[in-house]
Amino acid sequence: MQKLDDLLKIDSDAIWHPYSALDSDLPVYHVESANGVRLKLSDGRKLIDGMASWWSVIHGYNQPEINEALEKQMKNMAHVMFGGLTHTPAIELTQQLLDITPEPLDAVFYSDSGSVSVDVAMKLAIHYWQAKGKPKKQRFISLRHGYHGDTFGAMSVCDPETGMHSLFADAMPKQVFIEQPQCRFGEVCTEKDISSLKQALIEYGDNVAALIVEPIVQGAGGMWFYSAEYLKQASELCHEHNVLLIFDEIATGFARTGKLFACEHADVVPDIMCVGKALTGGYLSLAATLTTKDIHETIDNGKPGVFLHGPTFMANPLACTAALSSIRLLLDSNWQENINRIQYGLEQGLFPCMELSQVNDVRILGAIGVVELNEPVDMKSIVPQFVDAGVWVRPFGKLVYVMPPYIIENDDLTFLTDAMVKIISSLQK
Repeated sequence: MQKLDDLLKIDSDAIWHPYSALDSDLPVYHVESANGVRLKLSDGRKLIDGMASWWSVIHGYNQPEINEALEKQMKNMAHVMFGGLTHTPAIELTQQLLDITPEPLDAVFYSDSGSVSVDVAMKLAIHYWQAKGKPKKQRFISLRHGYHGDTFGAMSVCDPETGMHSLFADAMPKQVFIEQPQCRFGEVCTEKDISSLKQALIEYGDNVAALIVEPIVQGAGGMWFYSAEYLKQASELCHEHNVLLIFDEIATGFARTGKLFACEHADVVPDIMCVGKALTGGYLSLAATLTTKDIHETIDNGKPGVFLHGPTFMANPLACTAALSSIRLLLDSNWQENINRIQYGLEQGLFPCMELSQVNDVRILGAIGVVELNEPVDMKSIVPQFVDAGVWVRPFGKLVYVMPPYIIENDDLTFLTDAMVKIISSLQK
């Protein structure tokens, strides 16, 4: 076995980490193991994970029930192609997803990641209008400060300023961007908030296939929580202008906001929904795009009579098994009371940050806690401070935020928020 220093040298010289340069001097920590809500580093330190591995490990690490389900499935088969073949984990997972997502969503397309599920949703929308005899409907309306993934289709509907448009603008499809609603969660949606969407639909509606939004919570684009009334009005406008509605529930799905799916806050059902991240409890990469009978029948009955997409690892049996086990664990738990408990702990722990001069805002919803600073953080210094404090928190831009595993206990949650307050306080000038 190679020495740790040699392994880390390979990592430093040859592995790209997310949004990093190969020769980046940002700190990278070697994880030896993980259990419950804790990451164990190779130097022996243990960190309470406030990120749930980018919001996916909702049941914590090394979860016994999921482990057992995967071990059993591995003895049968780890993978089989989905073209012309099927298997029980995919069928049972599909039924489970259809049972828990709102009607009339009634068909599922599996892919490998959230970004790809968004690309699939966009292709479905364009394909649908092609089959309807409206080939000009090729563009998408998206909210500013939104984030939908890093593949080309998904990237094209991410925020045009904070995203990667400056690098790939000439290669990406040109989409229509509207203003982010300023009506906060729990507030009324005003005419001013919805006017940007109204104008875009009037101006571009004939050429627009769908509006795509992250319902209630704009995630990696800014962690902004907006009014459920906005979704209601947006849904009505889309129907009025013959435009499909896509909800990106990749970050918000599976109870993160206090509802099983964020769209339930508004009692609005999209034409297409994307789910991922927490779908497998963070065990394996899997995403799903759900749609309605009208959409899949229209595509099936149009030309060429099939939907043109098919990942190699589509509906991987291990991933489907993990997802099925994770969903059952969630549904069998008292998840609503648990999310309320976490929300209360985040409120108690983080609202004191509002007294700090360097803090612009504190936002809490469900198992999401966000402290927005006035200035961007220095990642080179703040991440080591969190590690030294015994927590794993990875800010971006002006945002110091947490989305912990749902199994986090009150003492660990208090330890996490206390560390955040202490370190944010130390940034005061």
